[in-house]
Amino acid sequence: MGRVWQQEAEATALLAVKGAPEAVVRLCRLPSAEAAAALAMASEMAAGGLRVLGLAEARLPSNDLPGDLGDIPSLGFAGLVGLADPLRPSVPDAVRECRGAGIRVAMITGDHPATAAAIAREAGLPDAPVVTGAELAELDQTAFRAQAREAAIFARILPEQKLHIVEALKADGQIVAMTGDGVNDAPALKAAHIGVAMGGRGTDVAREAAAVVLLDDDFGSIVRTMRMGRRIFDNLRKAMCFVLAMHLPIAGLAFLPLVLGLPPLLGPVHIAFLEMVIDPVCSLAFEAEPEEPDVMRRPPRDPASPLLPLPLATWGLLQGLVGLVAPAGAYFLGLWRGIPEDEVRSLVFTALVFTAVALTLVNRTFSASPLAALRRPNAMLVAVLLAASAILGGVLLVPGLAMLFRLGPLHVDDLAVAVAGAVGVLIILEALKPLLAARALSR
Repeated sequence: MGRVWQQEAEATALLAVKGAPEAVVRLCRLPSAEAAAALAMASEMAAGGLRVLGLAEARLPSNDLPGDLGDIPSLGFAGLVGLADPLRPSVPDAVRECRGAGIRVAMITGDHPATAAAIAREAGLPDAPVVTGAELAELDQTAFRAQAREAAIFARILPEQKLHIVEALKADGQIVAMTGDGVNDAPALKAAHIGVAMGGRGTDVAREAAAVVLLDDDFGSIVRTMRMGRRIFDNLRKAMCFVLAMHLPIAGLAFLPLVLGLPPLLGPVHIAFLEMVIDPVCSLAFEAEPEEPDVMRRPPRDPASPLLPLPLATWGLLQGLVGLVAPAGAYFLGLWRGIPEDEVRSLVFTALVFTAVALTLVNRTFSASPLAALRRPNAMLVAVLLAASAILGGVLLVPGLAMLFRLGPLHVDDLAVAVAGAVGVLIILEALKPLLAARALSR
């Protein structure tokens, strides 16, 4: 790039040129020895991680300025300048997390290959293979896709080549995120599945073309966003698994007395109360659940995979069947003991609520042990469970509410049966979890 300056009343103008060292050396028509020395110095500076520019100047008649820099025979080489653009401290850790999560990070830059390799090493990226824009320009479509798939660093890349690299990766079936801040990044940002523009130093064109704008210009923010997205997706699956599991014992206890020719056990008011427990647990408690310990150590999931895959749905149904055993067992125990119908209803209803708590604890995590899950902070879950317990206590102890729910007194031994059943559900499912839940999560 060249710029012209001219003082008033002067017959000549000053032309200043900057650009890639090899391009500036070529324009200056340096002798072979001087050109080799200049390029060797540029390579040495680039190997130190500096962005190297070649500088040149010329004095030209102000009334006879050429239209092309290559038409200036008097262009003199002025030297080299190296610019340091240090990485943010968070970048190496962010790159390490990406690689652990199965996410490939490639560098696409217009800088010298040696500069790109030095920065890659500092960031924790592979410093080879390095492919230049000139090499890409000589490849056919098949070879271009192969290089886009395998190269770690793309150096001296032209703006249109950035777009071609993104399109080649998409054609290869990969999900592509592209970061950039300049006008020449806009086509690639627009073409990528997720274009990420720098909000601080990025141009308006780049921000308009991107799907996401980083306010702090920090690559680590991208990784934190991916971690948050994986946590949200996990929690959606946990909530769906819990809903599937919890509705099976509710439906089973609603239909079981009818099938056996016994008086109805659960009415609309009981089911409505249970839904008042289920909905907050799903919408509030699971939403606030912390991330899994291995959330950034898993490979990316298949974009075509369903939100609730068959193995996970099977795990949810199995939870529901096990969860049905506890209140159903309490029901038959109450009938066998010959206790009044309203007391049987109290026993079964309490057992159902405690089973809901057990299923909540089981679904809090796919992999951690129960003790580790209890240590995971989730203030919203504690608040929901305390509120549900308070309402259950009110329903059982306040005469007016007990009459509305048609519940009898709950004796200590009945409470012990309900608690024991829920604890049994928790133990059985936690024992099965390492065998089934982890496999379901991997689908």
